[in-house]
Amino acid sequence: MKAVVARELLKFARQWTRLVSALVRPLLWLVVFSTGFRNVFGVAIVEPYDTYVPYDVYIAPGLVGMVLLFNGMQSSLSMVVDRELGVMRLLLTAPLPRAWLLLAKLVATAVLSLAQALVFVAVAVAIGTDLPWWGPHVPMALLAMACTALMLGALGLMLSVSIRQLENFAGAMNFVIFPMYFLSTALYPLWKFQEADARWLLVAAQFNPFTHAVEWIRFAAHGKDPGMAPWVVLGCTLVFFAVACVGYDPQRGLAPKRQGA
Repeated sequence: MKAVVARELLKFARQWTRLVSALVRPLLWLVVFSTGFRNVFGVAIVEPYDTYVPYDVYIAPGLVGMVLLFNGMQSSLSMVVDRELGVMRLLLTAPLPRAWLLLAKLVATAVLSLAQALVFVAVAVAIGTDLPWWGPHVPMALLAMACTALMLGALGLMLSVSIRQLENFAGAMNFVIFPMYFLSTALYPLWKFQEADARWLLVAAQFNPFTHAVEWIRFAAHGKDPGMAPWVVLGCTLVFFAVACVGYDPQRGLAPKRQGA
């Protein structure tokens, strides 16, 4: 566990451009997108807010989720490379429990995701976004972010089971990342779907685990009760990780076996 996590941290420290690229996307949404749509949001007061809030304040938890989501998906890309050419290729042949190796990889991914999310929050506060960045609710918010990072990292591990080539990663981006993000409350509350009479989009958003992850972060950041969101996130984490463990089991693996293997 220590070796895998330390390796990922050292690799990330040498590739500082990864941090820049991870922050550019959400900061553009925070600065440009929220400015253009500042007057669109604010028609109604939604939980956990007790009054009207600027649009940049509303989407900030969703942008934290964006950082966690994209890093979790990038972990599946790195897992594909490592499994074929890197250290994971050797570790997966070692006489160690596959579940423990995958857990070490998952923890490393979550640590990196959480670190990037915290840097984004610091930058957002520095540029003037009014966020509840300090108070007794901070441990609850950190827990929500950490659990979301674990869930999305486990999702990345599960996807890496079936992604055998780097070229297929673009498909995962189009069919997993963007639907999860846009069919959630990251950019707009659920009543927007109701207002547009888009019932099937509303149902899809309600069943989207990323919706519950964003709501957990949003409610925790304001010290409010997140309801069932933590249980949905934790349950999905266990399911995704269990499927990944089965997929990486050489006896019961879900991934297609190579010729001659």
